[in-house]
Amino acid sequence: MDNQNRLNRQLGLGAAIAVVAGSIIGSGIFMKPASMAAQTGSPLILLFVWVIAGCVSLIGAGINAEIGTMMPVTGGQYIFFKKIYGSFFSFIYGWSAFSVINTASVAAIAFIFAQYAGYFIHLPRFPEATEQAFVLHIPYTGNFYPLQQIGTKMLAILVVLLLTFTSSRSVKGSGSIQVFFTLLKVLAILLMAGAIFFSGKGNWQNLVHQDAPVNTFSWVTIMGIVGALSGAFMAFDGWNNIGFVAGELKDPKRNIPRALFGGLGICMFLYILANEAYLYMMPVEQMKDSELVATDAMLPVWGAAGASVIALMVMVSTFGAVNGNVLACARVTFAMGSEKNFFAFTGKAHTKHQTPSNALWLHAALICVYILSGTFDMLADMFVFITWIFYGFAALGIFILRKRMPDAERPFKAWGYPVLPALFVLFAAFFVGMTLYNDIDHYRNGKTQVIQSLFGLLIAALGIPLYLLFKKKSTTNHSI
Repeated sequence: MDNQNRLNRQLGLGAAIAVVAGSIIGSGIFMKPASMAAQTGSPLILLFVWVIAGCVSLIGAGINAEIGTMMPVTGGQYIFFKKIYGSFFSFIYGWSAFSVINTASVAAIAFIFAQYAGYFIHLPRFPEATEQAFVLHIPYTGNFYPLQQIGTKMLAILVVLLLTFTSSRSVKGSGSIQVFFTLLKVLAILLMAGAIFFSGKGNWQNLVHQDAPVNTFSWVTIMGIVGALSGAFMAFDGWNNIGFVAGELKDPKRNIPRALFGGLGICMFLYILANEAYLYMMPVEQMKDSELVATDAMLPVWGAAGASVIALMVMVSTFGAVNGNVLACARVTFAMGSEKNFFAFTGKAHTKHQTPSNALWLHAALICVYILSGTFDMLADMFVFITWIFYGFAALGIFILRKRMPDAERPFKAWGYPVLPALFVLFAAFFVGMTLYNDIDHYRNGKTQVIQSLFGLLIAALGIPLYLLFKKKSTTNHSI
């Protein structure tokens, strides 16, 4: 590989853990617990959902660590899938990563940053009639209103462009920003939970008691748990980002599993701590109706100042998450471009800064389009659904590699093989199927304007004609 297509190993263990934890901790823990409480109706089931989501993510991380240490190169799952399933499947993943997973996720997080910034500064809006005047309709999918919340969207776009510029100038500098903001958000969550628990103004009974009994094995409860898991997985998403920058890690065979389990362990502890702090301050019946659950939990502790503190915490957390995802995710597109399986310019590293700057700016352009067209919940549900399709195939891939390459060096082996990886595959299939069913049912009943999962599948399917186009182009070039 020539210098134009090579990235240097500049990231140490601290930066690697920060990429994992900092990419994961965004807005989810400050936003999702309220809707998850409404879906489960029980503090114990809510805790169970967080624990299950964390444990399933740890199993997935173990699978990713085994494959990642076998192939510690920039591009992560795109490289893995090419080795396991071939060029067509890896292209569909790479396209989905670019078009949905790694761009919609950043758009969703940046959107939340801008929403909370509105607590401190006035963000302009058009009159409601103007917002509704311009609508984009996609048949069987839903309606989009680009002019809604225009001030919020413009600020989100500005943040994305700023952090893209930083990442395009220096990998090490972007990594330092990631370490700083990860430490800051960890300390912030610890401070929030500590202030709530030590205030003495809550009730420990809230952690185990709900007013209305819940039938754990009813269909309604099971569907609620599936919906709540979607929120929890959204909050945990980002742990696989470390694979995208594996080619830029120092000592990747040791640092990939350390970063994965260290980062995920930190997040799991903080998420459960924050969730229990919210419940300590308000019963699940009150929590499910809270629009800003973290703010409502802090109001009795610090009064109006508590709302400002929470808003600032969310901004710090989401800013760091945007940076972590911008830093890592464009590496898939870079890997595709460097192999001439995508637009060739995306695979060229910056000659001076040794960053995938072209891929970064292409990602930024699509992220801005998503910010203009969508809302937080739509983007979050869409990328979580598509992500879990490929998580399932990644877990299935470990069985294929064990059979196909039995003697290959494996610096780390996935825990509980073959039982835990098999359970992960089954869980991913169940989760994807139930999410699709839920989305269609909600759309038919008028609960949502967009079938998020179907919209994500539609975008991913656009990769099929693109693959044929690039394959034809490659064949033509080789024949000349």
